[in-house]
Amino acid sequence: MARKLNVASVLEGSVRRSGNTIRVTAQLNNAVTGFHLWSQTYDRDLGDILTLQTDIANAVAGALKVTLLDNVSAKIELGGTHNPAAFDAYLRGAKVATSLADAELYKSAIAECTEAIRLDPNYALALAYRSRLYNGYAAALATGTAVRESFDKAQADAREAIRLAPELAEGHLALGEYFEVGALDFTRAREAYERALALAPGNARVLRTSGSFLVSLGRFDEGILAGRRAVALDPLSRSSHDMLGFALYFARRYQEAILAYAESLTLDPSYPEAYGYRGLAYYGIDDLGSARSSCETKPDFFVSQLCLAVVYDRLGQHADAEAVLAKMKAALGDAVAYQYAEIYAQWGNRASALDWLATALRLRDSGLRQLKTDPLLDPMRKEPRFQAIERQLNFPN
Repeated sequence: MARKLNVASVLEGSVRRSGNTIRVTAQLNNAVTGFHLWSQTYDRDLGDILTLQTDIANAVAGALKVTLLDNVSAKIELGGTHNPAAFDAYLRGAKVATSLADAELYKSAIAECTEAIRLDPNYALALAYRSRLYNGYAAALATGTAVRESFDKAQADAREAIRLAPELAEGHLALGEYFEVGALDFTRAREAYERALALAPGNARVLRTSGSFLVSLGRFDEGILAGRRAVALDPLSRSSHDMLGFALYFARRYQEAILAYAESLTLDPSYPEAYGYRGLAYYGIDDLGSARSSCETKPDFFVSQLCLAVVYDRLGQHADAEAVLAKMKAALGDAVAYQYAEIYAQWGNRASALDWLATALRLRDSGLRQLKTDPLLDPMRKEPRFQAIERQLNFPN
């Protein structure tokens, strides 16, 4: 574990709860010798949980003979809550959010965050988290009027989080996601992400999200660097490896992307998006058998369906490809107009691809944020209508 994390010491322990009383046993071990450097047991009321986090951080810092600066200590509690029930609800939402594979899971995570905010309306971290959930739901799974409604809620939550805690990086991160995904306002998204990075340059979540944005702008080296740093900071997070895989895929470094998604799936074999994008990376190197196998693992997820539509066509299974596209249209309607354009572009039907891109632009489809660098749209880049759409999106350099 220590070698995987690239650390010299490991903090471990246990948490037990009885009513509103919590017992935390923490132990700091030298990863090389295995010797205990420090250990302590804390019995506290749940209402003191955030203060307890600061106490443990200071105790560990003392055992490591380092000084935890006052402003770092303060950031541990920034945007948080002293309401134990609100904190519990937030943690339940965060747990659900580790496996957001369908609409019901998104709704469950949002409901838990909503309960946390009801219990503590000043809980900025919960507002920022709910904003990101609304963004993700609107972009990936919402249909009809729910798309715009969810994006509007995402913006409102992000702005309220920033109002309550202006120095909270997660608030600016959520606002950047709204501008990028919900508003397609890439200049303002860049400003919000830069603010989040300035506030939390060592936050893996900030690095992942802002790095993905850089990739969409064509700044591949910077995006890949952010992804590698996120993996170094949080190597046991599936999301870190996902983001690195995404960056490498868009940079057309398909073999490396396949390896990154393999790491992601080792950490979370149930995560559907990784199978879909790994399949597209295999498709990029023309390993169609592996592409089909990867995407058929989770065939009901829209990224896998996108993958199967292009893979089946390349394999000569045109009826199967058409069937996948028909299934997408029946279930999702115009909500994935951008993905239809990708499919038609790969099928060589440029007229239909351009028509669907025009529809995506009219609907402000969140997929358009990837248009500048999307490998699947490479056949379209010399088309005047395509170039006109790209200009209208006003991507910054």
